[in-house]
Amino acid sequence: MAQLAPAPSPRGVPEATVARLPLYLRALTSLSDRGVATVSSDELAETAGVNSAKLRKDLSYLGSYGTRGVGYEVEFLRHQITREIGLTQDWAVVIIGIGNLGHALANYGGFASRGFRIAALVDADERRSGEEVAGLKVRHSDELEDVIETLNISIAVVATPAHAAQAVCDRVVAAGITSILNFAPAVVQVPEGVELRKVDLSTELQILAYHEQRKNGAALALTAEQAVELAKAVRG
Repeated sequence: MAQLAPAPSPRGVPEATVARLPLYLRALTSLSDRGVATVSSDELAETAGVNSAKLRKDLSYLGSYGTRGVGYEVEFLRHQITREIGLTQDWAVVIIGIGNLGHALANYGGFASRGFRIAALVDADERRSGEEVAGLKVRHSDELEDVIETLNISIAVVATPAHAAQAVCDRVVAAGITSILNFAPAVVQVPEGVELRKVDLSTELQILAYHEQRKNGAALALTAEQAVELAKAVRG
């Protein structure tokens, strides 16, 4: 079933839509792996965990409206979303902070298949310099700016201790990086024009604990003081 190539999606796609595109891509990849050729908006929405009206609205920003009575071609829509979110390019990534989390990120095999190439590993501990992790030698943090320039780094992943996160972000921004993924348990500030995404595992666990407690009925037994303290913890 042939489809015409869509017009380029308009600028200014809502942030909420951008945040959901990877969900659709993951769902489409799963469908493709199962040999599914076409999918209805209802089926795709269910697989992605969103409602179908929202999915159709999101995909309309890509110029994709499917085919009435048939739905969407899985591979065609995968290509559209992959192109829209920039995964047809090779994004060089540096991981800064090669502790337990940094090691795990460096060894994660899913980055390469999604267009992200771990190009360098950097750590402030001199004892780690030269250590090989996931086929790369760890470079000392004194070399950070040189690493960014010579390897044409596009994205910095910060996995340092909390106290070092702001200084590291300042350095990578000064070196020209405009996209940062922060795993450090710290709130950092970046200038306008720099995209900063934060992954706070402890906060997510606290939120899960809150909901688990509510499901178990334990929340009903909280004193007023305990409730205030719990709310503070969830907010981080």
